[in-house]
Amino acid sequence: MTVADRGATYREVFAEPKFRVLFFARTAAIAAESLRIFALSVLVFEQTGSALLSALAFAAGFLPQLAGGLLLGALTDRIRPRPLIVAGYLSGGAAALLIATVEMPVAAQLTIIAAVACGTPIFMGAAGRLVADVLTGDAYVLGRSVMNAASSGAQLLGLAVGGVTVAAVGPRQALLVAAAGQVLAALIVRLGLPDLDGLRAEGGSAVRASLTGVRDLLGDPVIRRLMLVHWLPPACVAGAEALLVAYATARGFPAGSAGALMAAVPVGMLLGDLIVGRWVRPAMRERLSRPLVVLAGGPLALLVAGLPLGGSLALLVLCGAGAAYQLGLQRPLLEATPEARRGQMFALLSTGMMTAQGLSPVILGAAAQLTTTPLAVSAAGAATVLCALLIPRPGQPRPLTRASTAAPDAS
Repeated sequence: MTVADRGATYREVFAEPKFRVLFFARTAAIAAESLRIFALSVLVFEQTGSALLSALAFAAGFLPQLAGGLLLGALTDRIRPRPLIVAGYLSGGAAALLIATVEMPVAAQLTIIAAVACGTPIFMGAAGRLVADVLTGDAYVLGRSVMNAASSGAQLLGLAVGGVTVAAVGPRQALLVAAAGQVLAALIVRLGLPDLDGLRAEGGSAVRASLTGVRDLLGDPVIRRLMLVHWLPPACVAGAEALLVAYATARGFPAGSAGALMAAVPVGMLLGDLIVGRWVRPAMRERLSRPLVVLAGGPLALLVAGLPLGGSLALLVLCGAGAAYQLGLQRPLLEATPEARRGQMFALLSTGMMTAQGLSPVILGAAAQLTTTPLAVSAAGAATVLCALLIPRPGQPRPLTRASTAAPDAS
């Protein structure tokens, strides 16, 4: 199947049993992780009364991924995917269980979450590589679309369940529910996924091989630009989302409107992935990548205009729908990456996205302090629009680089 052929269907994607296993496991794990983040933030706030430490509890699962992705990313192409993915889900469950059942200082709680986060890019990279291996052509792109849509829905579900569970039984019991969700995800993978071979068996330093892989991947201008355009727009949008509570207050919106504003972006993401993934032809998706990045940022830039609540909600839904630009970049990024580096590419992709989304709220929060919240949100939108310039044009000649021609460094 080539990019000019007809688009794949959901039936074709879900006909692949390995994809079904990964899909249901990832959905359960993300819902559990969202519940864990919320419950831990509440627990830390109850223990300390510190809004700063509560925010750090939220960020502790993001920024440490940078170390794991950079230093251990090569493991995704060396270790069999099933034990790697199972270990990733079980470690998340163990962390939630430990914090829920053992009295410990807040610093120890955050250290546990940070340690688990270091390994997140590794098992995420293994899962991403496996999806690329079992789905080909447009089925791969539609599969990524389904995964993205499920992630958005699972995050909403996890936060909704988290609010109800914490209110009903308290944050420690909610953490036990989150741990059970992670164990469920691990069981789905362990019982449903064959124990496939890893790609390579050579030894040598995983750290050295990982750093070499990062150098080669980011040294390739096409891969570098595609990575940046995967990282930066979501980071700008995430930073703007972090300001929506303050934005609603600054605009004088009714109580409770901040929750509706925050839900509007993931609703738009669900709609965008569904429409662009299923009903837009593959070749057209790639041509629409630039306009969709503009759609992701343009509505944020317009929020400075002071629209009423209904107009603001509509703009945020459009912003979320623009996130479907990534679907047009899936095939070019996969084709630009040497097969022996694909696992590490997915690990690096996850690392950059999580790191950028962890830093952006801090940066935009500081900008809001120095200026105004609506102006900071608008600046995030303008920066997103500028990211459209990073997207290579379809059919643009690809230069030969070390990443595209050299074998992986086994040393």
